[in-house]
Amino acid sequence: MRIPVDALSKDALNAIIESFVLREGTDYGERETGFAAKCQQVRRALESGWAAIEFDAVTESVNIVPLEPGQAKD
Repeated sequence: MRIPVDALSKDALNAIIESFVLREGTDYGERETGFAAKCQQVRRALESGWAAIEFDAVTESVNIVPLEPGQAKD
């Protein structure tokens, strides 16, 4: 189930973004990028519609996934 960014409190959104950034294997390219900058990149991707937050009811987990151009944001 896709969760609209604006349906979350600021604290909940920050926690989801921070959890995502802290996961092992998150790659941001050739240059080292700080934690705050990574969080800001993810936030911009969510706000611009390039990524979405998805909740899996079976595993009760949240993930941030990239969206293809033209894919619905909600």
